[in-house]
Amino acid sequence: MTTRTGTPFPADFLWGSASAAYQVEGAYQEDGKGVSVWDKFVEIPGKTFKGTNGETAVDHYHRYKEDVQLMKKMGLKAYRFSIAWTRILPLGKGAVNEAGLKFYQDLVDELIANDIEPVVTIYHWDLPQALQDEYQGFESRQLVADFVNYATILFEAFRGKVKYWVSLNEQNVFTSMGYMLATHPPGVVDAKRFYHANHIANLCNAAIIQKFHQLGMPGKIGPSFAYTPAYSLDANPLNEVAQVNAEDFLSHLWLDVYAWGEYPRPVLKYLQEHDLMFEFTPEDRQLLKAARPDFMGINYYQTASFAFNPLENGVGQAEMNTTGKKGTAKESGVPGLYKKVANPFVERTNWDWEIDPTGLLVGLRRLESRYRLPILITENGLGEYDKVEDGAIHDSYRIDYLSKHAMAIHEALEQGVEVLGYCTWSFTDLLSWLNGYQKRYGFVYVDQDEKQDGSLTRTPKDSFYWYQKVIATNGTALYADK
Repeated sequence: MTTRTGTPFPADFLWGSASAAYQVEGAYQEDGKGVSVWDKFVEIPGKTFKGTNGETAVDHYHRYKEDVQLMKKMGLKAYRFSIAWTRILPLGKGAVNEAGLKFYQDLVDELIANDIEPVVTIYHWDLPQALQDEYQGFESRQLVADFVNYATILFEAFRGKVKYWVSLNEQNVFTSMGYMLATHPPGVVDAKRFYHANHIANLCNAAIIQKFHQLGMPGKIGPSFAYTPAYSLDANPLNEVAQVNAEDFLSHLWLDVYAWGEYPRPVLKYLQEHDLMFEFTPEDRQLLKAARPDFMGINYYQTASFAFNPLENGVGQAEMNTTGKKGTAKESGVPGLYKKVANPFVERTNWDWEIDPTGLLVGLRRLESRYRLPILITENGLGEYDKVEDGAIHDSYRIDYLSKHAMAIHEALEQGVEVLGYCTWSFTDLLSWLNGYQKRYGFVYVDQDEKQDGSLTRTPKDSFYWYQKVIATNGTALYADK
């Protein structure tokens, strides 16, 4: 298909950027905030880069007005942020912590006063530790009611002010890393518990969306999924089957549930045959089917290529590259299903994430064909080592990355895909969950490092001014030099 380069994006396109509460706010014990699972998890030696934690992060809690003014200067149309459950309900349930709620009310009002659309993520991984202690969090059906109670408080507090809601962020990431890799809370490796906890998370997501619609909330709600489109390494039929397996087990296992309330049948059959099946009641099925989202939130960073992985002596799960040393990632997979292999046609970041703007177009087309739902790009960005040179940060590599991905979105729009907006990751630099402050994503450099004694001074990078121009021209600046 051909694309008309230089045509504007839709007039109401949401040019945005994003963050998450634990990664930016700090103030982890202030104004009545409770303890989250991440507040506890980072205390385990070796779980984060040089022991970094979110106690201070980049101090957005105290500096949100300064950050919003930077957003205004950029011309940002939307800001996606998450609400920390433990600021609203310190123990996960019970009385509302009014001071915590007021922080977010003030932030939303500040955004609206500066013509920036607030996009609220209800859950971005910081489960109240009290609920984990009481009934093991996502391993208990009790969580569904507590989740709905928490979400309802937010719906009622922000009715008419927040038009875009993200129910759960990257459910596929926090469940797999928490229960398959032990790199996120609760830090275990148990496939059966993973599939069980993931099902409970699906019920939570569906119950929140159903409640949103039952309340007649103005606006739209949908989950945010970390989508990594799967390629076959080549046209070898065995590798093609591996690609199909990877799409089912790594993407459709979530996306099909969100859109249709159905798990892929090949996945269910595999779980039954391997004693991994979770309890799936008729009532569960009814709830999942009754909660179709208004849009699909997509976090896109990379594609992945897959090849045949024999059942006997096949490649198993390998550790991620969290060191920032390029080329250290190893092949990883599930024997009998697939193995992830290096794609020889794309470049990689220092963390071995494949840089593939065309893959975003591929993913958007696949999502459009399969689900016919509007799509909001809720995250896309480049984590890299940034250097300050004479008070400036020349991140041409980030400009190149974001520019090519934005053009891929434009191409998808021209081909009939409904994309609501583009929220880059991230607005300011922030605490990377596993990589500390060495891996930077922001348009705004924050003077903070692993010692966590930086000045926290904000400095716009070159990419800040590039995005400012893109927004001002509604995307036509992307093609100015093409």
